[in-house]
This record gives sequence, C-alpha cells and structure tokens, in this order.
Amino acid sequence: MNVRVVALCAVLGAALAAPAAAQIGGRPTRPQVQPPQGAVRQVIFKNCTACHGIDDYAYYALDRAGWSALIDARHKVQKAPIADADRSILLDWLVTKFGPGTKAFPRAYVAQEVTTFFSDTEAEELLGRSCKECHELDRVNAARFSPDRWRVLTVDMRERGATLTDEELERLVEWLGRTKGTNPNQ
Repeated sequence: MNVRVVALCAVLGAALAAPAAAQIGGRPTRPQVQPPQGAVRQVIFKNCTACHGIDDYAYYALDRAGWSALIDARHKVQKAPIADADRSILLDWLVTKFGPGTKAFPRAYVAQEVTTFFSDTEAEELLGRSCKECHELDRVNAARFSPDRWRVLTVDMRERGATLTDEELERLVEWLGRTKGTNPNQ
C-alpha cells in the first residue's frame, strides 16, 4: 500500500475519533442558558457577565428572596453592587426562568464512555419511550446539535422526567450526535 494512503488513513482516523473522545473527556455537562432579550439582556451584560456566565443560573431554582440573597452574597464578595432598578429587572427574570417551579440543572453528571452503540431502531425505540410522553419527536428530528449540546438537552430532559439510565443517555447522545449532529454546510 502506498505510504501516502496509509498516512492519510491514519490522519483521517484520528480526526474522526477526536469528536468521540471530546464528548467523554470526564468533564461535567454544563447547562446552556440562552441570554434573554430587551432590558434584562442589558442588565445582565452590564452587571453579570464581566465576572461570570449566565449558565450558572440554571443550577438554581429559587424564589425571589433566594435569588436576592444569592446576588447579595456573590456581589458582596466582588464589591459590585447592582442598582435597584437593574436588580428588580434581573430578579423578575430569574424568578420567571429559574424560580421554585423549575427544576435546577444537576451539578454532578459526568459523561460516561460509550462502548456499545445504538442502531437506528434501538435509538428510535428509546426516543419513543423516553421523549414522546412530553412532546412530539419532530422537535428532536428537526434539531441539529453537537454531541455536547445533545448531552445538555438530554440531561435536562431526564431531570424533567424522561426515564433514561446513564448508559442509555450516553448511547442516545452518541446516536443523536452521529445522526442529527451539526452540518457545517447548512
């Protein structure tokens, strides 16, 4: 076999293996919070994102008093007060988005290595069993996300009631990333 072909195959194999390795790297899965629009967005960018991301908000499910106490504790340490008008706007949004009626994102989930892979039939069966109770599968079928984003969504759905073991979750994430992953041409 031609040396160039062997070298090309080795490089290609390493490139294809990299995404799989990156998804299991032992890192905890993190929530991904979409920044709000309007006045809340301005308050967050003015007062919050210079020191921390907004994804951390998803780890809490607090009432107004709880959010106020957390802001006080965090901003006292940083000596970064928030104006009363900004604070009121921020608290309204936090209670609506991450209030006591919501489920906080788990802090302890660490992705496991996938050693067996779902066939299309197995994955679709699991989707039907775990996801279809709450929403139609067209939401899943229309989405195109990276494996990391699929993992965040799947962990979140499990926290909301989808019945998935850790192994099923990781096998599903691998399958979703492989079959419904991002497409750079779109």
